[in-house]
Amino acid sequence: MNGEQLKQILKGLEDNDLLGDVGHMLTGYIGSESFCEAVLTVLQTIRKYNENIKFVCDPVMGDHGKFYVPPELVKVYRQTVIPVADIVTPNQFEVEQLTGVVVKTLEDARKACDKLHAMGPSIVFITSVVLEEEGSKEKTISILASKRAKDGKADEVWRIDCPMISGSFTGTGDLTASLLLGHLAKDPENLPVVMEKVINTMYVVIQRTHESAGATAKSKELKLIQSKADIENPPSVFKAKQI
Repeated sequence: MNGEQLKQILKGLEDNDLLGDVGHMLTGYIGSESFCEAVLTVLQTIRKYNENIKFVCDPVMGDHGKFYVPPELVKVYRQTVIPVADIVTPNQFEVEQLTGVVVKTLEDARKACDKLHAMGPSIVFITSVVLEEEGSKEKTISILASKRAKDGKADEVWRIDCPMISGSFTGTGDLTASLLLGHLAKDPENLPVVMEKVINTMYVVIQRTHESAGATAKSKELKLIQSKADIENPPSVFKAKQI
């Protein structure tokens, strides 16, 4: 779909009075600048009906040092999309591209969160980062969540560490952002509990997919149907720690 097609869909929704009940907007993979511009048009239009709509932006650009999208989209995200987002959910590669901060340590990650907050979003959720720490266990992945403080107080920053599951799986970023939106909508003031629900569900889903994955790409698609119970009632294994 291109940007003009999205605008046509938006017009149809508006003409049929279907935008008034929209409370949240979530974006994922966007492959062109024109589509980014159309997404902003969608947001502006919906905010005419509900100025309190929450925009969750998953800035899908790449992973493991490689871009999935044209590199020039980094500038578009940085200058036009993220400034109007309430929540942003980048991975380590995307954080580094957006902020210019090479994330190797916890201090680097916090500095990157500060830069993303300064762009606009009140919540930064780094979905996966591998930190270089003394005495850290091998194959550990960290997830960070930062909530911008009000009234001059310090930002609220939380961290969860969990074992890294080997392999490459389709849709992990999409599921993470979707779970985050859903749990925050129900419990907007309890970031650590929301974070725990998201990460515990993600771990179970990825582990289940890993155990049944074969050599084909299809077999590496997340086992969502099989994980229905874990999505509805997240386990409680990994706990968030305030840092």
